Amino acid sequence: MRRLFTYTYFCLSVIAIAVPANIARSFAAPPQQRDTTYNFFPKKKTKKSSTLTFTLPPMKAGTISNIKLNVPRPDDKLLNSVEVYPNPITDQINLRYYTSKNTNVTIKIVDVLGNDVRTLFSRRVDPGEQNGSFPIGNTLNKGFYFIRVVAGTESVIKRISIL
Repeated sequence: MRRLFTYTYFCLSVIAIAVPANIARSFAAPPQQRDTTYNFFPKKKTKKSSTLTFTLPPMKAGTISNIKLNVPRPDDKLLNSVEVYPNPITDQINLRYYTSKNTNVTIKIVDVLGNDVRTLFSRRVDPGEQNGSFPIGNTLNKGFYFIRVVAGTESVIKRISIL
């Protein structure tokens, strides 16, 4: 009998504490955004539409198409695999890089302080692998420099040493 009595009063006291706490919480200010939230009544998920749109050419039934779709993604890099050789440099700089779009490319030699020393190349280039050879002769002093390759809004910096 005593166990039943204790259990009943325990349940009633928990309910008596929970009801006013929930009422006070409902009148409180909306909760602040936190890293982890527990949503007991989740919102219905909305179907996200794809931003990639393309059309396929008409096909006859039973034929196999050999058309490849090249859909650019926004996370693709514009400038890839920049290589400067030979390093250390004595008389000419050889540069190889790959662009994924038709874009303006600027190649500059920059000193350690970030000052532009010389502009080697500034033109619009077609997509694909690009190779360039730039003679420097005795125009630069011996030391460490950087080559900055800028394509569109992307930039790649490589360190070179001149002997």
